[in-house]
Amino acid sequence: METDKDMEMILKLQGIDYELGELERSKDYLPDMINNLEREMEETSSALKNFEKELTEQILLNKRLDIELATLNQELAKFQKQMRDIKTNKEYDALTNEIVNRKLKISSNEEETLKVLTNIDDLKEKIKQNKQKLEEIEKYNTTQLAYLKKELSSIEDKIKIKKGERKNVTVRIDKKLLSTYEMVKKGRGNHVVVTIKKRACGGCFKAIPPQKIQEIRKGDRIFTCENCGRILIWTEDSS
Repeated sequence: METDKDMEMILKLQGIDYELGELERSKDYLPDMINNLEREMEETSSALKNFEKELTEQILLNKRLDIELATLNQELAKFQKQMRDIKTNKEYDALTNEIVNRKLKISSNEEETLKVLTNIDDLKEKIKQNKQKLEEIEKYNTTQLAYLKKELSSIEDKIKIKKGERKNVTVRIDKKLLSTYEMVKKGRGNHVVVTIKKRACGGCFKAIPPQKIQEIRKGDRIFTCENCGRILIWTEDSS
């Protein structure tokens, strides 16, 4: 029957419109996906550089502490040596204060050096982990980026092809039926043709009278839902 041919074309048109909708949405979400992948690589790389910079600073600090410690030990040794040559209580008190002062500074230096060495070990481990993480991210993201950028660049060509297919289908559909389809599509989106499910419209779930269901099952004319306007069809899955 001609109705069967019309319905076949309408279903084909709906499939094309769905694919066109997906392509249009891709134009929005693909750039976001690309930006997210690029940002992930940049942030991981930036974190690695920060750890490396911090490690360099800690190594320099450790060297400075080593120099300070050597100087303090030299001064301590000098003052301890001078203790053998003191002649007055005043000189004794002064040297004693200097020795105590150097010992306190040496103790403080050693504590700070221990913290710095711990930081250096921690940073080396973080750098190792982040290098591995960056390598894995770059390997995966580079492949994904190549694919997504290729998809993005081909979208317009795909849309052009689908629009051509759409035009070839629409000229083969009854004008009144096509008008109904376009009107419903404008108000309901691409979900225009729906199957009957549990004796109700598969779009709005409005119950359909038994007599109308019997008429729809015959397939000799087109029926629309009285509630939402969608085109109704009966399939093997309908019940």
